[in-house]
Amino acid sequence: MPGPTRREELVGLLQDYAGEADLLGQAFAGRHRLHPTDWHALLAVMRADAAGAPLTPGVLGARLGLSTGATTALIDRLERAGHVRRSRESTDRRRVTLRQAENAAGIGGAFFGPLGSRMDVLLAEFDDAELDAASRFLAAMNALVADYRADVAAADPADPADAR
Repeated sequence: MPGPTRREELVGLLQDYAGEADLLGQAFAGRHRLHPTDWHALLAVMRADAAGAPLTPGVLGARLGLSTGATTALIDRLERAGHVRRSRESTDRRRVTLRQAENAAGIGGAFFGPLGSRMDVLLAEFDDAELDAASRFLAAMNALVADYRADVAAADPADPADAR
């Protein structure tokens, strides 16, 4: 019996990684009494803030697939817990951006710092060409899945052709 194809092997590895990452996120969320959606929101805020492109509540809600009311409630919870803060930084004082609070950086670093150290050791085992190929592959896969997710979201659930 032949083994899995390269595609099947890669898809399986991606699924395994996604599952492990989700379980780790759940462990973090549970330890800090966060709902899984709150964890995903906090991660999005932290990544955007670190990239220098803080999210607005509307962008966060769209990214998570939440209504305006649910997004407001989520941000209120994260703000009360000391994980995010609302900021009015633009000349348009109505525009609110979300920033990670000091508390978020501290608890995130304490929980994920040891993982980062382990990643550094692992990454040192690969040369630049291997890491470049892995980076291109993962970026392309992320874009492909995001595009497909957008297509699924735009599809009419009442259309039987979408069920194929």
